Amino acid sequence: MAPTRKTEGLLARVNFPLYTLQMLTSRHVLVGGGGGSAKTGVANGFEIFELSYDGTRFSAEEVIRHETGPKVVMNSACYSDKKSTFLVAGQESHCQLYRVGITVEKEVSEEPTNGIVESSNLRNRKPSKNLQNGFNEVKNIVKKKLAFKFNCGDSIQSDFSEKEPCQRVVTISRCGGWMATGGTDGVVRVWSFPGLRLIRALKAHTKELDDLHFSPDSKQVASVAKDGQAIIWELKSGKQVHKLDWTHPAGIKYLFKKCRFGVMEGKGCRLFTTVNPVAGGKDAQGWIHAWDDGHISKSTSVSEPTSALAVRDDGIFIAIGTMFTGSVSIYIAFSLQRVLHVEGAHSMFVTGVELLPCSSSWGAIEAAALSISVDNRVCIHSLPFRKTLPPWLVIIIIMITLLFTFVLCSSIGL
Repeated sequence: MAPTRKTEGLLARVNFPLYTLQMLTSRHVLVGGGGGSAKTGVANGFEIFELSYDGTRFSAEEVIRHETGPKVVMNSACYSDKKSTFLVAGQESHCQLYRVGITVEKEVSEEPTNGIVESSNLRNRKPSKNLQNGFNEVKNIVKKKLAFKFNCGDSIQSDFSEKEPCQRVVTISRCGGWMATGGTDGVVRVWSFPGLRLIRALKAHTKELDDLHFSPDSKQVASVAKDGQAIIWELKSGKQVHKLDWTHPAGIKYLFKKCRFGVMEGKGCRLFTTVNPVAGGKDAQGWIHAWDDGHISKSTSVSEPTSALAVRDDGIFIAIGTMFTGSVSIYIAFSLQRVLHVEGAHSMFVTGVELLPCSSSWGAIEAAALSISVDNRVCIHSLPFRKTLPPWLVIIIIMITLLFTFVLCSSIGL
């Protein structure tokens, strides 16, 4: 049974609704959203926060805020290599490219040493003479921090719907050479990246796109839309690889909602999808499916419709956010066993989740999920390392079991 928490770990609160969430670096989270083009006084733009962990709790410090004028940020994706960091954002019918400048700044702070100074020649510490005069020694501590600057690049129209053109989703391949966009016209457009040259337009769906995601090897892209279809495409040829299908529970119609590829141990990858009931209200269940080569390998039900999905970079954990109660859950990817559930993490539906990259710097934390909502809050939900039996105890238990089995067999004459 997964541990349940009733309160969320509030990291930060902003003054605009949040729609998109990205890990810009292993320790910097970017959130975006806004109030739209109407003159409501609610800003549109991005904020970057730096995460830190003291061994007990997470905290976040605001680094920079960038406003985008009248254009609300509904979706985004980022890519970093050793040379550059890029961010793309859906702003109405267009996709805006940003080149994110990152510099290292040194911050010097003074810290009292309580009269104890470090000798360069002796290992032992000795009291300072100033302590006898009523003064404390201070030492300068140099902290390195990253500073960010948003530089606007090209803006391209990515949706051409006749009624209300709007980009709904954008994703960048792991290799950094491709970008895919989808919107209300149902077309999946594949672009070169960061050049933003249109490579292929796939007439994929009859209704607007809900999600897109590249496979880890950057050879395929998955798409889901409100027409109920979920399709895996080959990028090189533009042909369908798999059209996903599953047997719905009797009398209930479901639509695919989100899709994410995840790496598998060894070689290959697996696609995870969420599906929601079309009707049924708060009592209707959602589902999570794991797909291998176009076939369902694992599935599990969710107590309510889902609104967000994420897979960790190493493929070990997935996270979801829900529609009605604003809850967040973490699952083991290969078994779809729920290991953490945060009931009511947000007061409204979850608009985005992201799992922190796997890192030893999080100490006793096995996994942690960030979540956002239109309630203006950025939250974090951590999974402590699960308790396991030490190897020596496992060996003793096995030996006792074997001994008991031998005695039992001897007593019954076997």
